[in-house]
Amino acid sequence: MQDMLTHLEKLRTDAAECALIRDLATDIQKRELFAKLAEDLAALAAEVEKAIAAARKEGEAS
Repeated sequence: MQDMLTHLEKLRTDAAECALIRDLATDIQKRELFAKLAEDLAALAAEVEKAIAAARKEGEAS
């Protein structure tokens, strides 16, 4: 479980960094790229959160 939490934190950090780069980018292509990366990383973080919640729920049922 700890490894999933570590990966979740990394995904959140990476998404935030991509969003910051997006906001600072002056080139439109870079802005669009980092916007997409931030969005994708946030979606991955949400999936990991769901997996963690499911694992915790399963652990409680045992």
